[in-house]
Amino acid sequence: MRLAAEVARLREVWEKRTVEMASVCMEIEQLRRATVSELRAKYFDLFGQPSRSNHKQFLFRRVAWRLQALAYGELSEQVRQQALALAQDADLRIKAPRHLVGTSQQVLQPTLKSRRKPGRDERLPEPGSILRREFKGQIVVVQVLEHGFQYQDRFYRSLSAIARQVTGTHWNGYAFFGRKTSDGGSH
Repeated sequence: MRLAAEVARLREVWEKRTVEMASVCMEIEQLRRATVSELRAKYFDLFGQPSRSNHKQFLFRRVAWRLQALAYGELSEQVRQQALALAQDADLRIKAPRHLVGTSQQVLQPTLKSRRKPGRDERLPEPGSILRREFKGQIVVVQVLEHGFQYQDRFYRSLSAIARQVTGTHWNGYAFFGRKTSDGGSH
């Protein structure tokens, strides 16, 4: 008899819990379509203070978490104590161990070497050379200088700037003038 009564009680608790879970899930699904102002109002109802955030995803997550915590219960005191003990035992560091980082001299050295070789870009002809290209019936003539380019009696620092001037839109200068790319292919 006692067993049957216990089974009936557990079945009743389970059914009630299932209805609560479905209700919370439905409410959370409705929150997905809520506006920021509706989420802020719900946040105020649940937390008793206004949210300082207007970020929709943040508000949704906080409100959904709070609804679940109220429906299913928050963390038990035992679990909270375990989490606190783990956090206190954690070996937190402000700096990485020296053997992983290296000496102070090594730390100050750049870690990524530039793929570009020092000196003049190999895609450019020698200073004094002329680059020619036709664009929409117009012949574009550019003189290569030591530190830039000359086009229509004006100085430009890059071929891209000249290509933009000619076309009115952004172009890669090397591609516009048919120069080889940095990987060796041509345009």
